[in-house]
Formats: sequence, C-alpha cells, structure tokens
Amino acid sequence: MRDTGNSQSLWVERREDNAAIIWFDVPDAPVNTLQAGFEQDFNHVLEQLTADKDLEAVVLASAKEDFIAGADIKMLTQLPDSEAARQLSHTAQGVMERVESFPLPIVAAIHGVCLGGGLEVALACRARVASNSRRTQFGQPEVKLGVIPGVGGTQRLPRLVGLETALDMILTGKTIPAPKARAMGLVDEVVPRPVLLEAALARARELAWKELREKKEEEVRSSRRLGQVLGSLLSLGKLRTLLLEENPAGRSVLFSQAKKKVLSHTHGNLPAPLQALEVIRTGIEEGLEAGFKAEVEAFGDLAVSTKARNLMALFLARSALKKDLGTEAEVTPRAVHKVGVLGAGLMGSGVTYVTAAEAGLPVRLKDVSHEVLRQGLRSLWKAVTEQVQKRRMTLGERDRVLALVRPTTEYTGFKRADVVIEAVVENIEVKHQVLREVEAHGGPEMIFASNTSSIPIHKIAEASHHPEAVIGMHYFSPVPKVPLLEVVVTEKTAPEVVATCVALGKRQNKTVIVVRDGAGFYTTRILGPYINEATHLLAEGVSIEDIDRALINFGFPVGPIKLLDEVGIDVVQKIAQILQEAFGERMKPTSVLEKLVGADRFGKKNGQGFYRYQKVEGVFKGKQVDKSVYQLLDVKPHKKIEANEIAMRCLLPMVNEAVYCYSDGILRSARDGDVGAVFGLGFPPFLGGPFRFIDNQGTGEIVERLTHYQKQWGERFTPAPLLVELAQQGIGLHDKKTPPPGETLP
Repeated sequence: MRDTGNSQSLWVERREDNAAIIWFDVPDAPVNTLQAGFEQDFNHVLEQLTADKDLEAVVLASAKEDFIAGADIKMLTQLPDSEAARQLSHTAQGVMERVESFPLPIVAAIHGVCLGGGLEVALACRARVASNSRRTQFGQPEVKLGVIPGVGGTQRLPRLVGLETALDMILTGKTIPAPKARAMGLVDEVVPRPVLLEAALARARELAWKELREKKEEEVRSSRRLGQVLGSLLSLGKLRTLLLEENPAGRSVLFSQAKKKVLSHTHGNLPAPLQALEVIRTGIEEGLEAGFKAEVEAFGDLAVSTKARNLMALFLARSALKKDLGTEAEVTPRAVHKVGVLGAGLMGSGVTYVTAAEAGLPVRLKDVSHEVLRQGLRSLWKAVTEQVQKRRMTLGERDRVLALVRPTTEYTGFKRADVVIEAVVENIEVKHQVLREVEAHGGPEMIFASNTSSIPIHKIAEASHHPEAVIGMHYFSPVPKVPLLEVVVTEKTAPEVVATCVALGKRQNKTVIVVRDGAGFYTTRILGPYINEATHLLAEGVSIEDIDRALINFGFPVGPIKLLDEVGIDVVQKIAQILQEAFGERMKPTSVLEKLVGADRFGKKNGQGFYRYQKVEGVFKGKQVDKSVYQLLDVKPHKKIEANEIAMRCLLPMVNEAVYCYSDGILRSARDGDVGAVFGLGFPPFLGGPFRFIDNQGTGEIVERLTHYQKQWGERFTPAPLLVELAQQGIGLHDKKTPPPGETLP
C-alpha cells in the first residue's frame, strides 16, 4: 500500500509482512537531492511510522536510479546570508537525529550515487546495504563546492569508519565504490541489485530483533547515539585507527599531517578543508554536541562565501551544459557507431582512449608510421592498465576496450566511420592533405573534426568538398584527464554536425563548450597573453622559480613556464605567431620562445626546455630549472617582484582577452567562458573563471589595474572596449543588463 500523505519527496510503501519502505522520490527531477523543506517530509513520515505499533522493519530507498546525489545546489546559492545557512544546517541535523533515534532501526538500501547530503542521510540510518553496481558510489564532495558536510557528516563519518579514513574522504572529496565502502565499514553489506531491497529488510529485522533481545537482557547502554551503536563493529583491522583516536598524541599527529597535506594541495586558497579539519577535531576532542554545533557555524560561514558561490556556479554551469545541444537550431544529433582517428601520437592516442573506454565506440586508428602506431597502442595499453590497477576497470573490460581499437597505416575501414577526428601535426598543408584523403575514402555523411589548437577551422575547411561537415574538436592534453572539449564551428558548419559532435563529446565523458571559429578559438586565445606575460617577466630578469611558484600559489595547477615545457615550446611558438598575425601588437611575443626553439629546446618531449629532465622508464621527468637557460636568454634572474604582482601581470591579460572573445562573439555566454578556462586551462576554480573573477573584483577595479599596467608596459594591457563600457555603467559580465556575446551596449 502506498501512502504519500503530505510529503513532497517521500512516500511510504506498507507491506503485508509489517515492513515499511520509505521511498525517496523528488517529483519532476531526474535525481534525488535534498531540497528546501525536505526536513518536513522526513518529520511527517517518521510521525506516521511511529504511530504504527505493528511495524517490524523500516528501509529507506530511492525510487530513482540513484540514491541521493546531495543537497540541491541551486537552493544553496539562494541562501541570503550565513544565518540562513546555519538554520538550514541545524534543521537538517535535527531531522537526521530523528532518523538515527527512531524506535526501530532504519536501514538504507543504496543503489547509485550516494554523495554529500545523501551520504549524510545514509549515515544517520542504523545500517547501510549497497548494490554491487559500479554506479554505486559514496563520497562527501562538499569541499569541492567550497563548503563542508552540514548534516552531521563531519561527526558521524569519523565514528563509523575511523578518523584517518574519514579525514581522507572529507578533505579530498573523493568518491569510493561499494566494495571499498564495505571494506572500510561504511556499508554493512554489498549485494546484487535485484536482491538489494530484500537484503536491507532482512538487515532491518535482524537489527530490530537484536536490540529487542538486548533490552530484555537489560544490557546497560550509556547512549543510543550512532557512534557507540556502531563502535562494536570496529574490527581488529581498524586497531591502528582506534588507537590513534583514543590517543591524544596520535590524534595530534593525524590532524597535523592532514593539515600539511591540505595546505600542500590548496596553498591556503580553499578555507573549506581547513574548516572541516577543525570541526572534526572539535567533535573528537569535545564531544558530539560540540561537533554538531561547530559544523553548523562553519557551514553557515562557508556556504555564502564568494569562493563557495564561485564553485557552485561552476557546478551549475557544468550541469546545464550536460543538457545543451550546442546549437539553438532544433536538430537531432546523428547516431555515431564508429570513429576514425588520424594520428596516433599523444593527442590521437588520448582521443582513441576516451572514444573506446568512455564512449564504448569502435575506433579505426591511422598513422603513416608503424612505430608511432605502436607507441600509440602502448599508450592505450598503459591507460587501461592504470584503470585496472586502480580497480576502476576489470580485466574483461580492459580487453573489450582494447578490442575496439583497430590500427592501420591505410584508409581501410574509414568508409563506415561516422566521425573522423584528425590529430596530426599543427601544419595546415598536412591537415589539408589528410582532409582530402579521408574524404576520398570516407562515406558521404562523414563528419571531419580537427583537433587543432589554433588554426582557424574555416581555413582547414577550404580543402573540403563538404565544408558544412567540417568542425573543430579541440581536446586538451592529457586527453583522458582534462575534462574539457572545445567544439569549434564555422559559419558553414551545419547545426546537425554541431549537435552530433557535442553528443559524442559527452559520451567521451567531456564537458563540452561550443565556440565560434577564429584564431586560437577561445581557450588558446586567452592562454596566449598569459604565457606571453610570463616570458616578459622572465626577460626582465624574474626567475623561472619565482614566476611558476607565484602562479601555483595563486591557484593554477602548474606554473606558466613549466606549462611551456609540457605543451612544447615549439608548438607554443607557432601558436604565438598565429595569434600575433590575427591580433597584432597586444599578442606580440618576446624573443624567449624563438631563442629556445633555435637552440632545439622543445620542452619535455625532447628532454630540453626551461627545466632539466631525465628519462625514467621512457618518459622525461624533471622538477629542477635548467640554469643554462638564463645564459641562452642573456638574462640575470635577480629581479624580485611580489608574488601577487607576478600573478596579476599574467592573469589580467588573460581575463582581458576573455572579454575580447566575448565582444567578438567567439563565446556563446560568459558561463561557457568560465567553464572553458577552469576545466580546460586550470584557471583557479575557486575564482569562478575569468568572467566571474572580473565581476567579483568589479569591472571598474579591473579597468583601473589594466590601465595602470598599460602605462607601464604598453598596449598589451589596453582594456577591452566592452570592459571599459561595463565599468562606466557599473555592471558585470554575468549581469542581465550585459548584452549577448557579439553585441554592444545600447
């Protein structure tokens, strides 16, 4: 019997065997999230069940494909102030206390994602039974959104799985599969999905019977709180964790080590992990009540902070892009059954991997060189083997992925390829040649996608008989790890082709933005001034170490000089020439790259660049600066500039160029510009992206800083006209009054 009562997201199924299943089912939503008012739904359902004296077992389950994905992020972004955020956390904690202390044990039956607030709901249950599906994942990813768990997770998780394990989960936001969750004690049982509900009901009856028996035997219990109920489940395998938690000196070591690790990863830019650390410490050392209170206070402060709002905006932007066709035209993406890849080098092998392993599509991989093909296949083998070692892929799945890839030095097999992605050398003559060849051997409906990072797609399409089927699919290295795909469209590209390539990118597990064609597109174009300014600083006598350290501490994953070595100095030099030809003086490069290329210093790929490299297992590795670079450049690296000044000199030309891209109509929205910079270039996510950064700083402040640098360093710092106009009106790039990309203010 189904009873929905007055609940919006919960309904109760009453079974004839005196069992009740609480179904979590947010209406008109693809996934369950904790939305405003969810505590009322829980209170209403629990009151109903409390009145049923014949009830023997209670299970909480999801009526959707996933358990609970977490809190409703849009709801969090609408919190007006920290007090409202504290009230939300306090109320949610209260209802979870009711779940935890319900007269009968409530058992969570978990299939699919169980993240954030969803895991906190599961933690409040007396036990957890999970499906053995790969889809079932657990985690507390709140720190990735700039907040901490706010529904009791900072207190319940350490008491369930141990302090050390809980710190790792909460401070990193990592997700774990069901088998690992079982091994660490996070879940009590892992079963096949078809028997999940029955296993959870059996567990609920067993716990209820056990508690009843213990009552009759009049066992003394000092508390019925979750931590002590489950404390008996700690096994001898967790003795180390138990000793550390009970030993003040051991706890101190754990917290100290965790803090050092957080700072080494965040460089102090993200307050949430450090706040989580202190909240957990409070709960362990001062007790649960103090811990819950500290969690409420910290959550309230963080939830409305600028950094959290920036991170949440990025989350919502990526979610919106998952539903975006990439075109305003009403078209349906074509079915893609097979993909061809031209070029088996670093990029080609990476594209092959995401196509076969993520999209599950057959790939015909072509290269003119047998040796390059062998290297590409070795890269593919290494990538899938790494997944097996990390237990993200079984041996059978590995073999199926490898079986999808067929190497060749000819164009045999390309007739049936729906999409062909070229990843050959960055030379327009070579790209024209392969385009003509593949059109001669491919099918009439074939889509040709170029992975070029800078050559305008319309110039590549000049060699095509079907320019409407030519498009850019710009991947980033390393392809399996960088989440962005930049799809580049010309004025002639058919909307159906755009939608098809966007859909393919999503199947490859990429976040896809669509940009208009032009030199450097969007990402390469804004990266150019950033890199260029770093070489200006180097030419002035600022050391490579100081430049890279300043940008890493600012929040970038790698410094700009090290990035030059990673991408390839010769590649960047060619791109710099293309950008200068297109945009003139503001993109004029220094002589730094030219001198290094002239000395055959191409970076990591040939073991000679700005850094020193040694070959380890066939791969060049190096962390030390090659001091001979200074002599080659005739530079004495003795100039000292404050780290923030170094960062601003590199960052401001980048965000300024992003505004140029917006006003030129390269972007479809400021949202896409933020997503592209963060997930393609490593722009610090807590800053929200170039446009969010400008808005947070204030357009007037950014114009003032650019003008100051313009007087010192010249035209490359000239503020974009649109930026000046917005500053004059006091509005930002995300403001509703801002004109659409490519249009001007009235």
